[in-house]
Amino acid sequence: MGNKLTGKVAIITGGARGMGAATSRMFVAAGAKVAIADMLETEGTALAAELGENAGFWKHDVTSEDSWANLVAEVEAAFGGVDVLVNNAGIIIFKDLMNTTLEDYKRVLDVNLVGDFLGIKAVAPGMVARRKGSIVNISSIDGLKGSNCLGAYSSSKWGVRGLTKVAAMELGHKGVRVNSVHPGGIDTIMSNHSGVSREEINANYAGVPLQRIGAPEEVAAASLFLASDDSSYIHGTEIVVDGGWVTGSYHAGFPGSPGFE
Repeated sequence: MGNKLTGKVAIITGGARGMGAATSRMFVAAGAKVAIADMLETEGTALAAELGENAGFWKHDVTSEDSWANLVAEVEAAFGGVDVLVNNAGIIIFKDLMNTTLEDYKRVLDVNLVGDFLGIKAVAPGMVARRKGSIVNISSIDGLKGSNCLGAYSSSKWGVRGLTKVAAMELGHKGVRVNSVHPGGIDTIMSNHSGVSREEINANYAGVPLQRIGAPEEVAAASLFLASDDSSYIHGTEIVVDGGWVTGSYHAGFPGSPGFE
């Protein structure tokens, strides 16, 4: 990963496992000091120990304004001013709209959208004071399209996309870049909760142009790019990491589809 993030301090929410853990590992390898922020204390502590002196774990509730204030203060004391925030923490509920309770809906929005809002508010003052910073909001391809059974999740991820646009407008002229990443199917507990092999689960992605599920590291690489100075003129936009899913799905047996002769 070279030294693309040398001298930068990053907070990664939901950083203890899945895409967050992959991002934490990649950022440390790229030279950053990383605060792994998560409710999963066992996994987060183990990951921080694995990554060594340039990583630390903070138990953190993204839906709590007090937790955000404490996190930022403690990370600044431990590592210095926060240069990068990756708003990665998220939850999902698979229910059709008629069976989604108000409690379900609010819970998903609280974690996925309100959590990002509070994170931006917590880190922005320090970034603005130093006139530098990068905020990466992890949305989803379900923030670009609709999906059955994902009313709460899709609503939250469309909201993250909109929040990113507003934050980009308000913070860009103050030196802070804000972008969103939109993963498709990624091989994590969230999308592969039964833990089947990647080869088996790829069969469910036959309609996606790249015909496979993604790896957490492939999303982490997009976050690394947006966190680094390599993306210094990229602002207020979306990076889609989905194997082409949003582009379209194949009509099997017709010209242009895999295997058509």
